Amino acid sequence: MVLSPVNGLYGRVDLPSDKSIAHRTMLLAALGDGTSRIVGYPKSADPQSTLACIRQLGIRVDEESEGTLVVHGRGMHGFSTPSEPLDCGNSGTTMRLLAGLLAGQGVAATMIGDASLSSRPMRRILDPLARMGAKISATDGHAPLVIEGGHPLSGMTYTLPMASAQVKSCVLLAGLYADGETTVVEPVATRDHTERMLGVNAVAVGTARHLTVRGGTTLGVRTWRVPRDFSAAAFFLVAGSIVPEGEIRMPQVGLNPTRAALLDVLRAMGADIRVEDEREVGGEPIADLVALPAKLHGVRIDGATVANLIDEIPVLAVAMACAEGVSEVRDAHELRVKETDRIAAVADNLRAMGADIETFDDGFRIVGGKPLVGAPQQARHDHRIAMAAGIASLVAEGETVLDDPAVAAVSFPAFWDTLSTLRV
Repeated sequence: MVLSPVNGLYGRVDLPSDKSIAHRTMLLAALGDGTSRIVGYPKSADPQSTLACIRQLGIRVDEESEGTLVVHGRGMHGFSTPSEPLDCGNSGTTMRLLAGLLAGQGVAATMIGDASLSSRPMRRILDPLARMGAKISATDGHAPLVIEGGHPLSGMTYTLPMASAQVKSCVLLAGLYADGETTVVEPVATRDHTERMLGVNAVAVGTARHLTVRGGTTLGVRTWRVPRDFSAAAFFLVAGSIVPEGEIRMPQVGLNPTRAALLDVLRAMGADIRVEDEREVGGEPIADLVALPAKLHGVRIDGATVANLIDEIPVLAVAMACAEGVSEVRDAHELRVKETDRIAAVADNLRAMGADIETFDDGFRIVGGKPLVGAPQQARHDHRIAMAAGIASLVAEGETVLDDPAVAAVSFPAFWDTLSTLRV
């Protein structure tokens, strides 16, 4: 795909539904004893992988209308043994969360994924599940995962060795089936959708959060409403901030405080982002966002802030490259084990455009303000790297050539069409 710079961006962006929340609504609806509805289930590839796996496990899911699914839950022990491997596609959330439920229900299954997912670390869930009594084999800590059926789980207290909402959620979901209580100790807070949906209250012990579930818990049926995805909004928040002129409006965006740290960081950089009509839908705060051009300056982020915007760092790096002064990201080790090594990918792409960027094991430093120039960009089979390159191209002089734009469909199938409609 050949991309060119713009004079400005104007218009409204209807973002896809939040895939992190969508995954969880599908899993919990499948565990309900009866019929639940999910309003706003996205067509993006990752949530569709979760939907396909749930159907393979014997749960009937009907499409009532566009974006509204009816899930005929079969209770806490309603999964059937699948006849074929469960294909999680590119979705780490699907594999890690569903592994906890399969281990809890004692259902034998094999879980597979694409080449990217098969390279991502799974020992981070295998170790705690094994401590609870599950029997799961893998290849050097990677998928395919082969789960043996019929092994009861025991509750435990588990301290997360890394900031990971997926690992936390996996252990909590498995804990719904374990004998006794299961407590996850979270030294650094991560996105809290799972505990919100389960009605689990965090207990602060020093600087850590303790989350406890009890085995034998049952889940009711309900209507779930999925807000628009803040991680998708991030690309347009940055785009609207760095272009010469424009106004981008994004309605109904989820502003969960464990997900929306980028908003505060961009504002700290000088961004002009307006938050309008704040309200709550389905237990999640949402609002309409408006992004306007602004002169940005450098910022340093680390620690808990990084944990709450880890998925937005690729496009934040674009904002940092356009900002005056020095910006730095540290404590972002998790970027090394995403769909690709995102630290290396971001650095290579921005350097190709003329940015001054130095990398570390856990992040990078950018001396911003140098004009960007069009250059070949490598998506590396990573949707966020591809879309970040697209945003950088908006302010890069000359043509930018992106090798794999289609990978954006993992989270935002209409991304390129949407971006095109805003151009002036």
